[in-house]
Amino acid sequence: MEDSIENQSREVIKLQAISKKDILKSFMLVTLGCFLFSYTINAVVIANHFGEGGLTGVTLLMFYTLNIDPALSSLVLNVFLLIVGYRYLEKKTMIYTVLAVFELPMFLKYTQEWPVFVPENLVVASVAAGVFVGIALGLVILGKGTTAGTDIIAMMMNKYLGWPVSSSLLVIDTIVVTPLAFVIGFEKAVLTLMMLFIASKVINFILEGFNPRKAIMIISNQYELIGQTIQEQLDRGITVLDGHGFYSKDKRQVLYVVVNRQQLMPIQRIIHEIDPNAFVIITDVNQVIGEGFTFYFDDSGNKFLH
Repeated sequence: MEDSIENQSREVIKLQAISKKDILKSFMLVTLGCFLFSYTINAVVIANHFGEGGLTGVTLLMFYTLNIDPALSSLVLNVFLLIVGYRYLEKKTMIYTVLAVFELPMFLKYTQEWPVFVPENLVVASVAAGVFVGIALGLVILGKGTTAGTDIIAMMMNKYLGWPVSSSLLVIDTIVVTPLAFVIGFEKAVLTLMMLFIASKVINFILEGFNPRKAIMIISNQYELIGQTIQEQLDRGITVLDGHGFYSKDKRQVLYVVVNRQQLMPIQRIIHEIDPNAFVIITDVNQVIGEGFTFYFDDSGNKFLH
């Protein structure tokens, strides 16, 4: 009985230690992301007279037209949106979002006089801004936070209008960038859109990691041979789903497998060699958690792939 209680106590202590470690990690990621984002806005975006999407784009519009300090407008607008839409954020996300809301204007103010990056070729500036904004926002998201702003508006549109959050964000960014185009000019508006596109790709790259996954669905009469060959040659687990044709009513077995990008070509080769007429669907996967893909930690804190 005493041994059981002692073991339970150790588990509680271990969980508390992990929790504190996670909190510290999230705090550092959000803080680093906010700092990098703020400095990039000052040193590259504003220095080259670019725009931005979301609430930052609104603050830049106010700065270019009314000369209102972006640090001040960012704080006021973000706090307002946070008060209006706090109920749309999870408790943990809310904590780190509040942190970001106050850190962003602080770093925007702090880095205003720092060195700027103004190359002769504005395309280089656009690419640099996109890369660093993407890294910054990726770090904030990895830290389980958001920069509030239009994220909250998108969540409200999702609840009351039924729009997907991604579509809502796209609409908001379009609404913000359109008036900015008349202020910064068409050329720089295009460069701003290129910057936003690059930033989104960098964010996805950070969240997916250096080895993104692909999900493959295979419909073939030779499903057993295909599945067996994939297991033998690539050592990947496969799920067999029962299906049937809607029109023909014929029963079909569907293979479902998630692979690394490096394994995609070998699987395509296997399928083509066994059944050139197989119906194959390949999709991107943002995150995979489970056997074969998930990292775990042992008692010594060492990371290993399960």
